[in-house]
Amino acid sequence: MSTTQSLIGALVATVLLAALHLAAPHIRKLPLVPERATASFAGGLAVAYVFLHLLPEIAEGNEAVGEVLSDVVEPTPLVDLGIFLVALAGFAAFYGLQRLADRRAPAPSRSSVRAGDGGAAGGPSGPVGASAAGRGLEPAGVYWLHLGSFMVYNALITYTMALRLRTGVAFAVLFTIAMGLHFVLTDRSLEEHYPRRFPRSGRVLLAGALVVGWVLDAIFAPTSTLLVALLTALLGGSILLNVFKEELPATGRSSYRWFMVGLVVYAALLALVTAVGE
Repeated sequence: MSTTQSLIGALVATVLLAALHLAAPHIRKLPLVPERATASFAGGLAVAYVFLHLLPEIAEGNEAVGEVLSDVVEPTPLVDLGIFLVALAGFAAFYGLQRLADRRAPAPSRSSVRAGDGGAAGGPSGPVGASAAGRGLEPAGVYWLHLGSFMVYNALITYTMALRLRTGVAFAVLFTIAMGLHFVLTDRSLEEHYPRRFPRSGRVLLAGALVVGWVLDAIFAPTSTLLVALLTALLGGSILLNVFKEELPATGRSSYRWFMVGLVVYAALLALVTAVGE
């Protein structure tokens, strides 16, 4: 696949992912499909992606980094851990932001949100049990920091999309599917934490960040093997945290049967694409 073709393909994937961001609340409420079924199916799919594609991809990046640095740094076990340390940094950074969001803007229960909405309609004080977030007292600084981290996350996804297409169209398509469903669940978490702010600005900005990532790729395409491997590892660590945080929900909000359906279906597709590519 040529550079131009990969950029066009990446643009198609970017538009699709942006559309999924904007349509996420409607997708979660599809008629005749319980939200916990769609969430669990997406969770199983994403977990299969992590174990069968993301982790091997990070390991491949480690080999590429080793080759690039072999003339500069003597290979040692510590150097071999380098790419995984970057992935760990991405994981830790997003975990820290999530902890900050949970402490400063805890996600209200659905009943609290409904009660808070009722209070907003009926009077300024609202019911005694309504949460602060439900009454619109979400801290602006935490919101913008949290949303900004997801905007960087989205931009990295589309910035590396054209490269994914050049290295394997089928894997890039499966990656797009996994990330699209992942966005639907991330949308749920952000709306629960910031029920006032996120519906007004968050979805549009997250969709815009995807477009920005593609534009940066079109203008400043990554050419360094080392840079690509480091970006993949950083993104990989972030995906790991978000997959296990968002897509393995509490028992009352999940269905193990649908989780296994998603996991088996996606694992089978990845295995098929791997076998055909050999």
